[in-house]
Amino acid sequence: MGAFWHPFADMASVPTAELVIDRGDGYHVYDAAGKEYIDATASLWYCNVGYGRSSIVEAAMKQMRRLPAYSTFGDLANAPVLELADRLASIAPLPGSKVFFTSGGSDSIDTATKLVERYFAVTGQPDRRTLVVRHHAYHGMHIAGTSLAGIPANNAGQSLVLKDVLQVPWDSVDGFIDTVDDYGAERVAAIFCEPIIGAGGVFTPPDGYLKDLRQACSERGILLVADEVVTGFGRVGDWFASTRFSLEPDLVVCAKGITSGYLPLGAVIVAPEIAAPFWEGDAGMWRHGYTYSGHATVAAAALANLDIMEDEQLNSKALKLETDVAEALDPLAAHELVSEVRSGTGVLAAVQLDPHRIKQNPALPSQVVSAARGHGVMTRSLATGAIHVSPPLVIDRAGLDELRTRLEKALQEAARDG
Repeated sequence: MGAFWHPFADMASVPTAELVIDRGDGYHVYDAAGKEYIDATASLWYCNVGYGRSSIVEAAMKQMRRLPAYSTFGDLANAPVLELADRLASIAPLPGSKVFFTSGGSDSIDTATKLVERYFAVTGQPDRRTLVVRHHAYHGMHIAGTSLAGIPANNAGQSLVLKDVLQVPWDSVDGFIDTVDDYGAERVAAIFCEPIIGAGGVFTPPDGYLKDLRQACSERGILLVADEVVTGFGRVGDWFASTRFSLEPDLVVCAKGITSGYLPLGAVIVAPEIAAPFWEGDAGMWRHGYTYSGHATVAAAALANLDIMEDEQLNSKALKLETDVAEALDPLAAHELVSEVRSGTGVLAAVQLDPHRIKQNPALPSQVVSAARGHGVMTRSLATGAIHVSPPLVIDRAGLDELRTRLEKALQEAARDG
């Protein structure tokens, strides 16, 4: 094995020969030996437009030849980033929003936590410093995201984290209200909320939850930060889940599908009333930013990616695909290793392995993932021991049926060998 330190890996147990993914086309990827796999996860939820999109490559190449990048600190800008900011503002859940660019989702979470604290400081409420997170939540792996982990393993053993964090049930507004009211709502700054929980296991909130949460936050002066790193840019059949479910957040954190992963990019979309003290008041300089905030080439790639989504109407396609995903995968719920299939909202699902089986054999999720690779499916296990399904939005019903067939074979193999 070489020098590469893999993320989210026990390097002592990584095989001496890594599986090298060599190329991609549509919703398939191929390893260095030429074996084909259905990409059941769009890599890490992000390759929404699929692989092999030459128009994104050409847009990036054209921009690199002209100006690859230049700092946007102070009053500096470039044409692609100005256009991208306006375009994102035009599709944002709230009209008139402002856009702060980062290098990815974890950057965006850190940015949002700092912006929330700064907002309350400049508006005369400096005691509002506590953040709220829901059980099962995943908000990236920087210090702020680690602090906001609703997946216990993600901050286990970490002491350098934010201390003023409350956890609430993922599916109960009453639980949120009771927690913040008992703590003192006047000390709470914001709740971070995935409209649909992703890495924590693909959980869609109960009917009315998001609307009621929005109301509870508004009544208490608590900001609602929608983490749409997974759900943004077509994944749930609209530009944002917040739009589809009329959430009206104060901030939207996004990344992944904004470029379909062709280049790294994230953003924080800020509602006009939250941006106002910084844009119109006397807040002064906000001393925050990244070397690559507003990277010209990345912005050009993002614009080309959004062009594809609009030209091919991938939001509408994803809305139709949510029914196909459910119909294709639901038969897996009958398998002896599976307790349920969670699907029905957008192009994302989780094939939940039976918790009792996992308790008896903790290696079961890894065994199913390994068997799936053998049958030509790239997937992974989520925090609950569920098998992750969120393919590129260019997949069709035939591809979904083939995915189910291959997963059935993987489950049968794991059941036989386990």
